[in-house]
Amino acid sequence: MSRIALFGAAGVIGQSIAAALRSHGRAYRAVGRNEASLREAFGADPLAEIVTWNPDSPASVRAAADGVDTLIYMVGVDYWQFELHPKLMRQTLDGAVAAGVRQLILIGTVYPYGRVASNPVRESHPREPHTFKGRMRKAQEDLLMQAHADGRIRATVLRLPDFYGPGVEASLLHRAAQAAVHGGTADMVGPIDRPHEFVFVPDVGPVVARLADTPAAFGKIWHLGGAGTTTQRDLVAEMERQTGAKLRLRVAGKTMLRLIGLFNPFMREMVEMHYLMTEPLILDDSALRGLIGPIHKTPYAQGIRQTLAAVPRNRARAAVTA
Repeated sequence: MSRIALFGAAGVIGQSIAAALRSHGRAYRAVGRNEASLREAFGADPLAEIVTWNPDSPASVRAAADGVDTLIYMVGVDYWQFELHPKLMRQTLDGAVAAGVRQLILIGTVYPYGRVASNPVRESHPREPHTFKGRMRKAQEDLLMQAHADGRIRATVLRLPDFYGPGVEASLLHRAAQAAVHGGTADMVGPIDRPHEFVFVPDVGPVVARLADTPAAFGKIWHLGGAGTTTQRDLVAEMERQTGAKLRLRVAGKTMLRLIGLFNPFMREMVEMHYLMTEPLILDDSALRGLIGPIHKTPYAQGIRQTLAAVPRNRARAAVTA
């Protein structure tokens, strides 16, 4: 089997892909900036090779990619530093090409689309981002796909919607899951009654592993949608049904985000992307299913059950790990 490297491995998507590879006995390289985080996530897996890198060092990038056939790119940046996305992609591409990497898969977002004309959104929909973050993500994609067009590397992008699942803290549903288990008030970003979709993180890994082994996937962009259209309100109701307790909600709209953002840089940056809460963007992934066949999508009720089961029951432990 080809050798696979997960760049940005310690995040939840990286761990999902690693689990999919592990289930088939496939060795992989887990690459990240922080060795402690990598060892916590992958240290017990004999199939994992742990490698740290410095994306600002060409030699470090080449060393991290050396001997790799497929590079899966999930490198994150702080939400207020999206200007780094194109820079990091360019540096990684240069190092990967120099190291002889044959193909690269970027795990992308819906940000490059901007406001959409209609739903569901197919891959052919124009990319017309009206936000800074959308423009930076589009620039990242453009760098990669131009490298493919130039014959430097085989490339593809898999776009995902918002995600949720066990241990996923960077989720719109995280605070609601905590409140469902521990009580208290669930802080959410609203409105929470608009159509939305969420992909269950453990469902992503098997799809990415199949893409890596599908030659026809490269040179194109693909969508992976969630288990249907829902709303945050519906998923809160499912949490209430499963726990038997009514959740108290504190919903922040755009104005409240602006106020909170005076003291919290993450919330300040969320204001720009708030349109995704008011203007639905639902992905059509029929092309992906046509490419790789049926895709398992965990029903929301089952995904919520697994998400709640993973919330630490001890409040002190929850505070430490948050």
